[in-house]
Amino acid sequence: MFSYEVKGIRVRYADTDQMGYVYYGNYARYYEIGRVEALRSIDFHYKAMEGEGVMMPVYENRSRYLKPARYDDLLSIKVTLNEMPRVRVIFHYEIRNQDGDLLNTGETTLVFQRMDNAKLCMAPDRLLEKLKPYF
Repeated sequence: MFSYEVKGIRVRYADTDQMGYVYYGNYARYYEIGRVEALRSIDFHYKAMEGEGVMMPVYENRSRYLKPARYDDLLSIKVTLNEMPRVRVIFHYEIRNQDGDLLNTGETTLVFQRMDNAKLCMAPDRLLEKLKPYF
């Protein structure tokens, strides 16, 4: 299992709704921040993968809102992979505030897709090699 935690994501005023809560649509952005930084932590860069002709579109996104995140909260995003990627990869998320309160859980499924022909493909070997020690 691979896990990584991104700390210090400050909730901006623009991220909130009229009630002062983080607008629900912004959690997808927090998930993206978490997964990109998690991959970066193992020296795998999404931009380089795209340069090699593979992209990772989101296939499915699920969220559960337990407590509201609020303006100026300092969030941490824990990202977990429970299984090795194949044609798809499933990221699991836990978002907590500065007090450690669990605010949100989520899951995104992404697929690996060739940019030249839009066909699904296996996860890049380079990514699998980076993740292998965790499984």
